[in-house]
Formats: sequence, C-alpha cells, structure tokens
Amino acid sequence: MSRLGQTTTVKQVLRDLAALVARIGVGGIFFANGWTKLEDGLITTGAKFLQQGAPAPGAWATVTMLTELIGGALLIAGLAVSTTGLILFAEALAVFLVAPPLNPISLNELVLLGAASLLLAVVGAGRVSVDHMVVIRRRESEAASEFAADTEADQVIASLRDPDKPKEPAPGKEPEVSATEDTKPHPRVPARGGEAKPAEDPAPVPGDTLVAGRKKPPPRGRRTPAAD
Repeated sequence: MSRLGQTTTVKQVLRDLAALVARIGVGGIFFANGWTKLEDGLITTGAKFLQQGAPAPGAWATVTMLTELIGGALLIAGLAVSTTGLILFAEALAVFLVAPPLNPISLNELVLLGAASLLLAVVGAGRVSVDHMVVIRRRESEAASEFAADTEADQVIASLRDPDKPKEPAPGKEPEVSATEDTKPHPRVPARGGEAKPAEDPAPVPGDTLVAGRKKPPPRGRRTPAAD
C-alpha cells in the first residue's frame, strides 16, 4: 500500500472513532436527560416547565422526554443519524427559544448539544454504526441483482449468436439436453470392461427384403430332374 493510501486509511479510522465518541457523548447526555424526566414523572416535569413559563407544560414534557430518550438511543446506536440529529437540534432550539432548560442541563450545554447534533446530522454516523451496516447490505444486494441481470443478458446474447449451442445452466439446475442430442444412438455398455461403442444397425443380409416389417425369405430354386 502506498503512503497516500495509508494516510487516507488512518484519516478514515480517526474520523470513524471521532464520530463514535461524539455519538456516544451527545446521545448519552440526551438519553440521560430524558431518563431523568421519566423518573420524575410527567406531572412533576410538567410543573417544572410551567414554572419556566413553557406553554402547554404537560404536552411539552411528554414531547421532550420521548425525543431525548428515543433520539439519544438512536444516536448511540448510529441508526438514522442524519434524521435524528436534525430532530434533536430542533428540540434543543425549541427549548432555547421557548423556556430555559431544566437541570441538570444548563443553557450553555444545551447550545453545545444542539450544535453537536447538527454536526452529526451533516457528517454522518461513521463506519462503526448500524447505518453503515445497512448501507453495506444494501450495496451487496444491489450488486448481486446487477450481476444476475448481466449474466442472464449474456446468456441471451450468446444464444442469439449461436442458437445450436446449449445454454449454460443456472447455478443449482441441470443442463438442458437438445432434441438433436437426445435422438443420437446411446452407447452400449460392454459386459466385461472395454470402451462403450455406439449402437449400430445390423448389416442387411443379401437377399433379404423387408415386406411390411418382415423379412422376405429368399426365392426357392427349381429342382432339376434327376438324370436317368
């Protein structure tokens, strides 16, 4: 491997590790904050949001709790990171504009979490993620389908060019036998070793004639009178 290729590989590995650490950190904080709301209960969390001046505190508590729990878990797993990052960024922006965040998240931490979520949505989850595994499987499936289509097209073109040539059997199927090959005489199996020879029609006997499928006997000669 060239030095340029090694440098590119190292950069890719560092990028994947950085994306993994960022996902675990940002997603873990969101998940922990949502878990705190869940432990306190929606009523208590709604009362806290009411003290902060948030409109519809009960619905606000439910939406923020579910967004932080589900979004944090998806970020950690690396699943649908582009969409999840945008949703968490929108949630952080809404909290920043509507009401101050609840403890233990401060306003500065909320800004950092929103910026990191947006960055992950743009950069992606990296190769150490569920998203990358899904992309790999999808590409392998598309490549297999494309290869099968190309093979079938090649077989059709080959059959058009040489119609007498039998088609190559598909994997797992027996080869087709043409009508010409099926009508050929099959070789006889010798009783004791030796090579198999194709069956041959018996040579006609001189004087024999086929009449309606039967052999006509040879004509009988006239008897000559015995000499006195």
